[in-house]
Amino acid sequence: MPSQPDVAPLICLSPDDNVGVARSLIPAGTPLALDTARFSAAVDIPSGHKVALRRIEVAETVRKYGQAIGVATADIMPGDHVHLHNMAMQDTVGTHDFATDGGPTPLLPASERKTFMGYLRADGQVGTRNYIGIVTSVNCSATVARAVADHFNRSDELAAWPNVDGVVALTHGSGCAMSTKTEGYAILQRVLSGYAQNPNFAGILMIGLGCETNQIAPIVEKFGLKEGAFLRTMTIQQLGGTRRTVKQASEMIREMLPEISAMQREEVPLSGLKLALQCGGSDGYSGISANPALGVASDLVVRNGGTSVLSETPEIYGAEHLLTRRAVTPAVAQKLMDRIAWWRAYTERHEAELNNNPSHGNKLGGLTTILEKSLGAVAKGGTMPLMAVYEYAELVRTPGFVFMDTPGYDPVAVTGQVAGGCNLIVFTTGRGSVSGFKPAPCIKVATNTEMYTRMDEDMDINCGGIVTGDDSIEQAGQRLFDMILDVASGRHTMSEDQGFGDSEFVPWQIGAVT
Repeated sequence: MPSQPDVAPLICLSPDDNVGVARSLIPAGTPLALDTARFSAAVDIPSGHKVALRRIEVAETVRKYGQAIGVATADIMPGDHVHLHNMAMQDTVGTHDFATDGGPTPLLPASERKTFMGYLRADGQVGTRNYIGIVTSVNCSATVARAVADHFNRSDELAAWPNVDGVVALTHGSGCAMSTKTEGYAILQRVLSGYAQNPNFAGILMIGLGCETNQIAPIVEKFGLKEGAFLRTMTIQQLGGTRRTVKQASEMIREMLPEISAMQREEVPLSGLKLALQCGGSDGYSGISANPALGVASDLVVRNGGTSVLSETPEIYGAEHLLTRRAVTPAVAQKLMDRIAWWRAYTERHEAELNNNPSHGNKLGGLTTILEKSLGAVAKGGTMPLMAVYEYAELVRTPGFVFMDTPGYDPVAVTGQVAGGCNLIVFTTGRGSVSGFKPAPCIKVATNTEMYTRMDEDMDINCGGIVTGDDSIEQAGQRLFDMILDVASGRHTMSEDQGFGDSEFVPWQIGAVT
């Protein structure tokens, strides 16, 4: 929390910092203070942007959150605006202690743990929603899948089945012209099988073309999927073309509807909740307000027996030591470091760098380097021990706080988390993200009040009071936790009411298209 009084124009996050954050727009000439030092804003400082608290010499480390976020590229005086014009990336590899000291997850006593109302599935998983999914093996079957889903969602046919949340067509741009020996092929198989097993789907229909590289039968066999009343498969070529496939697929879904609609929510322990932690359109307040509040909510989920899944490996770069120190074993820490090393090699191979990650909007919002963004992003993960590290779209089987290796691009990252079994998403945003991720409901958390007010039809909860001093991280985190329980029990989110979630299924594509 800020070390200055609530009315102070600057937020100071650590006594070790040499920059502060503008609580709101600071006009040039505004008197500022730090301890006994007195100075003035040299220029207009946009809200969420950094101000030098003391002299920072060229090549000196710039510090925020008590951590290195970059290096000065010019001499910076107290009151100066610190951003792209006078600060650059600093390579922190090899500069941190990665010793592990994580212990067992400090669970609450069983009698004190919260519950929610969910759909208990036959395999023991718990759904927060009750959808029917159409999984496509290849882009060639996408149009047929969408035609089937559109028929049910746009007609009155589902009105007779009130407990069915809808039919979701999971379409993508891959599935052929790829080698079955590649990492990209393995990832696509994991994604499709993971969605087929996600507990928010009560029924699954898998549709292929028939001649594609990514055949349905090997997916079913490899991942132990069991065909039956609620898992059906078909190919367009075998059924005789588009019209016949749409007709047959629609009939199969109709056969599922009575039993799926008859399913009822029941009280279940929080061990049935797998929470995806996400951020997008971040700004200078993300690591101060919404992300730490989500960290509190994540800790509460974990202490009550649930699972929280942090992801977006490029967006923990430079802050990975804050996670490895919480790893329960050296092997868990090493797996995370191995994924960081993979990303460094991957970006170098493609003539890029991890500092390319901060987007145009991130920079407008006050974030300068990936180090700064990462330190704020890691706050979503709270304080619980790091129990496991998963590769993209692997099924998450370890309860507690875990990490999944994904890109930083939001729809690709969330696709991996949902494939891993996540049944609810919390998504923090400073610039204002509009997206949803069927079949998992998505809670949108605003970092600042101005954006929350401007985009109130898309935001679910506001953490801007933390910035103004009218709220605390702990109070906001508790409210968010309460909302998580409500949404898991059926309360709709803004993105659900807006109809988002049909276009955000984006499996990570790696490798050559041949």
